Amino acid sequence: MNQASGQPSPERIMQIATGNWAQSILATSAIHSLFNHLEAGADTPEQVSKTAGLSPRGTQALLDGLVGLGLVESRDGLYRNSPEASAFLVEGKPGYLGGFAQVVFAGPPNRADLPEVARTGVPVTPEPADLPENPFWEQLVPAIAPLSVPSALAAAEHLGLATTGPVSILDVGGGSGIYSSVWLAMNPQARSTQIDWANVNRIATRLVAEHGVGDRFHTTDGDFHTTDFGTDLYDVAVYSHIAHQESPADNQAVFTKFRQALKPGGTLVVNDFVVEDDRSGPPFPLIFHTTMLLQTTQGSTWTRNDYRTWLTDAGFTDVTFQPTASPATLVYAR
Repeated sequence: MNQASGQPSPERIMQIATGNWAQSILATSAIHSLFNHLEAGADTPEQVSKTAGLSPRGTQALLDGLVGLGLVESRDGLYRNSPEASAFLVEGKPGYLGGFAQVVFAGPPNRADLPEVARTGVPVTPEPADLPENPFWEQLVPAIAPLSVPSALAAAEHLGLATTGPVSILDVGGGSGIYSSVWLAMNPQARSTQIDWANVNRIATRLVAEHGVGDRFHTTDGDFHTTDFGTDLYDVAVYSHIAHQESPADNQAVFTKFRQALKPGGTLVVNDFVVEDDRSGPPFPLIFHTTMLLQTTQGSTWTRNDYRTWLTDAGFTDVTFQPTASPATLVYAR
């Protein structure tokens, strides 16, 4: 809406139509570590150009784009990171999302396929989940780890994991091992087991060791659809950002295996992009649905009622939901 005239404005449509411009500016700036240079004190285009090894023309174009996106602030010819850029786009900080921006920019899916896939309902390219040794996973897994940190911290607080004493954790499809890294650091008596593809587990083993808790982290290589989780072994189990790529039947099946693997009174923690039952929000999970359309044959962003139904049918009797500081929602089932 045009504030002055009260008439509809095309600005929002222009922003959406040129969304790939914003994506390319963010990813290119992350590739050249512009946010690190700004954070370190380079505050003029000349200084940024020199420290980043970029042309003056390219530097000014990127800085202008970042200012337009609200990621960099400009005043009297001097530039600095916005609070969001300082928190999430400076390499080395725990919330760093620049790697994620680069993976989204360079990796699958091909958005130009969306018209055809919307017509057929079938991906043009194979599902990454069907290709366990696909290098895509080795690029994606470390890049998306920071996305789960807010959820891991919120779940730990909710469950009181830091003060529970000895606790056994099962992380299925755990990727980078970020939950194990966070939770084992909080509780020196906790132990964790992760089930994932062998190449992904190798990444997790390295990253968890870098957090200094690798001696209490173990992995099982395999496809979680067919791997046995055991019976009455774990106090807490995690299923993070996996449900959206699975079919309803597969989610139902894995929740049943989780219920068997948990000790009496144990808790399953599901972290994912959950939408309201009437599919009216939240915005990011709704938009993310198209990624599942492009990459999977049956994946989606599932509703709260979907999770309630699957978990109840799997034998859980207490299902609750908790929003997080990220676009994801935590689901607890006991």
